[in-house]
Amino acid sequence: MGADIGSFDFSQTDRRRTAFHTHSGFCLAEGIIDRPDDIETIACCEGSDTNTVTVTLNKSRLEAISSETGPRYLERRGFISQTGCGLCGKEIVDELYQAIHPIEDDRKTDIRNALKCLDKLSRHQPLREHTGAAHAAAIFDSNYAMLCIAEDVGRHNALDKAVGKLFLEKKLGEASLLVMSSRISYEIVQKAARARIPVIFAISRPTALAVELASQLNMSLVCLAKGSGLYIYCCHHRILGISAIQGGQ
Repeated sequence: MGADIGSFDFSQTDRRRTAFHTHSGFCLAEGIIDRPDDIETIACCEGSDTNTVTVTLNKSRLEAISSETGPRYLERRGFISQTGCGLCGKEIVDELYQAIHPIEDDRKTDIRNALKCLDKLSRHQPLREHTGAAHAAAIFDSNYAMLCIAEDVGRHNALDKAVGKLFLEKKLGEASLLVMSSRISYEIVQKAARARIPVIFAISRPTALAVELASQLNMSLVCLAKGSGLYIYCCHHRILGISAIQGGQ
């Protein structure tokens, strides 16, 4: 028998077919699950107006995360990725560094090809085109082929949705590059790190906490510079073709 780990609300714009992706991605980011098989069931609650998804873990996973020697995630009153959780920056970085292993994948990313991925992001944002108020997260493989893209009013939800889709399809191991239409917060770094995606390109600049966390987790953060060019904030060794791009780092 499995155990219900709780119910999660999702926005009305998040259709049922993507709700499973969103919540699987969230559970992965929070360390509640590591593999698709850790989930026994995931279902939308009945009712035409419901906006709740219930995730049930299998017995072995539940025991692993609730044991005295394990991380005991389910005893937390809230999740670390929530804003306003009361933790200072150093405590956040220290806790996440303890929970997430640094990424050892040092495959190189060509800056020109990655920039092309960033440039074409808006072409795949029908929700933004329709509403003017949606963020996107796109995930690419090492050949810069798009594996999936997701939109949501919240950038964290968009990333959970994209990661969750590949996670449930057992294709997350192909992910090499994350492209975001937003700024990079430490939560974005956390979610990408749990998905083992080593490089993030974004429209807007990262927060100082995001850069600190990414540096410790051996992740590369890159964003557009004002006017032209790119800023590269950490782990430059992974990025190829820097000299071909005009602008600061």
